[in-house]
Amino acid sequence: MARITIKRDGLTLVGEREEPFGEVYNMAILMHGFTANKNTPLLRKIADDLRDENVASVRFDFNGQGESDGKLEDMTVDNEIADGKAILDYVRTDPHVRDIYLIGHSQGGVVASMLAGLYPDVIKKVVLLAPAAQLKDDALKGNTQGAIYDPNHVPDVVPLVGNKTGLKIGGFYIRTAQVLPIYEVAQRYTGLASIIVGSDDQVVDPKYSKKYDEVYQNSELHIINGADHRFSNQYKDQAAKLASDFVKPLF
Repeated sequence: MARITIKRDGLTLVGEREEPFGEVYNMAILMHGFTANKNTPLLRKIADDLRDENVASVRFDFNGQGESDGKLEDMTVDNEIADGKAILDYVRTDPHVRDIYLIGHSQGGVVASMLAGLYPDVIKKVVLLAPAAQLKDDALKGNTQGAIYDPNHVPDVVPLVGNKTGLKIGGFYIRTAQVLPIYEVAQRYTGLASIIVGSDDQVVDPKYSKKYDEVYQNSELHIINGADHRFSNQYKDQAAKLASDFVKPLF
């Protein structure tokens, strides 16, 4: 494993790169969820499983989260897509890399789906784990994971609640979320996609995963019975195996 840093518009993004054997290999870009980081148990397990299948990976912290530069209050889905594009540029310039995959969890799944829609000619496979397309409807309703606000008069800063107490997101995150063309951009990607979601996801309704399966042309949908949003406990291994099996080489 190697630590990497990449610049994006003056910000330093920090990531971890897992290296397989061989001179030429495929690589997956792993994207974490809302207010999380590159080292969630799920992403670490996926990276380990991919390495065992001889697939390289890079997982990184989005701006304002983990070790990367920036403030959480300045984070938006749009600038997370810009972060993802910077990582994609880095991977595309690597002469050892053949095929490129995107794997995203929760909000990272939204980012992965939209980045693939912007680069449908570059991305070979996409894996979305509990993709949080609900974030748009939440912003329109004025309720972001329990933080209540007036959706028609969004404040400049919104304090988060529950296990995210002490964190704040910017009003611009909400304003841009209200108009995100999530599925419209995502469906421009026509390659192979796998959507993985838990039946007991209390954060993002599984119906949003089902809609991804509907708008994609070449997708498969896996509903893990009993799994929560984070694929906690025994469900982590199951979700990670589905993800790694989907992108591993066939020979």
